[in-house]
Amino acid sequence: MPTDDLPETFHVTTDEQLRAVSNLTRHRIMAVLRFEPATITQIAERVGLAKGSSSYHVRLLERAGLVKVVRTRKVRGVNERYYAMAARSIVLPDPGEGGPDLLMRHAVADLEAAPADGERHVRMAHLRLTEEQFAQLGARLEALADEYRALSDPSLPDASLVFALFHPTARREQAEGDAK
Repeated sequence: MPTDDLPETFHVTTDEQLRAVSNLTRHRIMAVLRFEPATITQIAERVGLAKGSSSYHVRLLERAGLVKVVRTRKVRGVNERYYAMAARSIVLPDPGEGGPDLLMRHAVADLEAAPADGERHVRMAHLRLTEEQFAQLGARLEALADEYRALSDPSLPDASLVFALFHPTARREQAEGDAK
């Protein structure tokens, strides 16, 4: 199943779905399935898991509706299933005030697991923006990510783009209190 046929987004709405995406191993399995379908054996090899563990995690993702079987084929009398993502992107519920952002935790874990000698572009910048500038920058970052996602070629090596644009509320409120 080509990724062109996938719905744009899958909204995580249930506790079962949230538990399924909260696990780093399942996050990495979904990354394997991001561009092309794969079998349990292929997933296990790419993620570095035993086939049994890979099968367990894929079943949980499938039960939660995050991945699905897109084709099967008979291999030596056994039906081999190919799994793919249920949508191009997953939208998580807002973690709420003080809640950890799941995607950022997974991104940091992936960054830490990436080869240290590989090329990386990591940067943090503190900005002072009007609300309009803040909204414009957010829209530009999202458009840039969408533009490059459209250029993605499954035959090329994976690259991850993660960004977070936010107001550190506690600091802003503290600065306002200090100014009084």
